[in-house]
Amino acid sequence: MQPVSALPLPAKRALRKLGQDIRDARKRRRLPMELLAERARISRSTLTKVEKGDESVALGIYAAVLFVLGLVEGLGDLADAAGDTIGRANDERNLPQRIRLPSAPKRQPPSTPSIGGGDD
Repeated sequence: MQPVSALPLPAKRALRKLGQDIRDARKRRRLPMELLAERARISRSTLTKVEKGDESVALGIYAAVLFVLGLVEGLGDLADAAGDTIGRANDERNLPQRIRLPSAPKRQPPSTPSIGGGDD
């Protein structure tokens, strides 16, 4: 009996697709598994797990493999605000109805110095 995963099904599918895409990218570059694993400084068995989209593999390992394949740029954009339609929609709903300039602090009239100093 396999342990039950806490990872939601859509996330599992996304990891599986990522693994398949990594495998396809490796093949398009005609890189043997042994060479890619060596360049990413991981074992061949870990690379096999990456290409299967195994959820137990650390994100840093995926990043190392993507770096070797020249695909790491997209990793930094995964949760970018530009692509966060839900977050932007929430922000727009919470925009203030009216924006007011802050009121200027009340200025006190300048004090006038007394002539003669007062203590004669």
